Amino acid sequence: MNLFQQYEHDRVQHATRRHFLNRCAVGLGGMWLASQGRSWGNSEGGVLAKDPANPLAPDVPMFAAKAKRVIYLHMAGSPSQLELFDYKPELVKLDGKDCPQEFLAGKQFAFIQGVPKMLSSVFPFHQAGKSGQWISDRLPHLETMIDELCIVKSLYTTQFNHAPAQLMMHTGEQRLGLPSMGAWATYGLGSENANLPGFMVLTSGGNNPDAGKSVWGSGYLPSIYQGVQCRSKGDPVLFLANPDGVSGSMRRRTLDAISQINSKIEKDVGDPETLTRIAQYEMAYRMQIHASDAFDIKQEPAAIHEMYGTKPGEESFANNCLLARRLAERGVRFIQLFDWGWDSHGTDVGTDLRKGFVNKCNSIDKPIAALLKDLKQRGLLEETLVIWGGEFGRTPMRENRGGVEMPYVGRDHHPSAFTMWMAGGGVKPGFSYGETDPIGYEVAKDKVSVHDFHATVMKLLGFDHEKFTYPFQGAHQRFTNITKPGTKVVQELIA
Repeated sequence: MNLFQQYEHDRVQHATRRHFLNRCAVGLGGMWLASQGRSWGNSEGGVLAKDPANPLAPDVPMFAAKAKRVIYLHMAGSPSQLELFDYKPELVKLDGKDCPQEFLAGKQFAFIQGVPKMLSSVFPFHQAGKSGQWISDRLPHLETMIDELCIVKSLYTTQFNHAPAQLMMHTGEQRLGLPSMGAWATYGLGSENANLPGFMVLTSGGNNPDAGKSVWGSGYLPSIYQGVQCRSKGDPVLFLANPDGVSGSMRRRTLDAISQINSKIEKDVGDPETLTRIAQYEMAYRMQIHASDAFDIKQEPAAIHEMYGTKPGEESFANNCLLARRLAERGVRFIQLFDWGWDSHGTDVGTDLRKGFVNKCNSIDKPIAALLKDLKQRGLLEETLVIWGGEFGRTPMRENRGGVEMPYVGRDHHPSAFTMWMAGGGVKPGFSYGETDPIGYEVAKDKVSVHDFHATVMKLLGFDHEKFTYPFQGAHQRFTNITKPGTKVVQELIA
């Protein structure tokens, strides 16, 4: 097909019924909204009034927000709450004994078979700080900041395998195709920095989460709101630098030509995603300068590197924590850190609670404490919501894969009870919420579903989770899922 034939093909295609519907959809929708007495920006109307040419422009939330931004530290694989925060002295009495049948009947586990042995915490616990919250000896640096933590011990989920549980935790549903928490936050609030993405993702531990990049995707929201994966080693964003032989001026002329073509297509077709694409190209161009500066942790003084335990040029969770602070102070709205390697089944040394788990704790303890301290001393913690946790909990029984006691010590997946914590951003500091039963098997007090947790985060960001919606497939979709009634904001967590 030559250029003339391509032109004729495009011209005829634009005159089709599909073209009519594409071009007239906004007009017809506007007529319908006018008949309903609503506007695009109305919270009941289901969609914010976004400028397609500047979709990341800062927006005002529905009401006064406690938090301006989020740093979410996800420990992919799920650390054991029974080794860190949920102290259960009753388990000591049961340690090594056969699990009572009442805890096995009708239950479904990922790997446990037959009758497993009960397993008490591998590490000693103590109360710390003025708040007297319980913590094990595995996190001595974080312990120094325990009076900033709001620890939720009564979370539960419906999923017991990693990928669907991660999707549930980050998108509100176990299936693919929904927007992530970061996408919702960025859609609602925009960005405070026109030269960096509003939602940035950093990974460590050698692998991405089991659910893949869908946990920072935009789903049915415009693609501009998906997370941009960055690296703490090498170029911060892949393909950010110009290829060999391409100068800055050539790159600028190329983008100008592409922009002209996209602008013409937008006028012909009327697809707002085309304008978004133009904005994304321009963002990428500006990021060549600003992203490189934001990711250059060599600029930090030696005292900061010592505090975080960072090593410039390496890929590590410590480097990512320092980068999170640098991105936060530059106005990035949602910063997501994924650290892989927390699936402590006890199948080998790396997943043994006495070996691999200890190494993982050592790798995050100092950096997280430093991040909280650094944010606080810069006056950023008050307006930054820091979240830490995995996708589910671990069983109070020792894993016996294949029904046989293994040489290494581990715990199976457990959706019925797990712990997460938050800090800053309007939550109560030095506060513990919810309780599990004496062995940490089920939530005994103040149950918090994943949807309740999401509703609470949205409230801290200034949004009513029931009214903050987006029209898709004939319904006003929301982060807390329209098919799950009874979702509530956990007001007790809010200062």
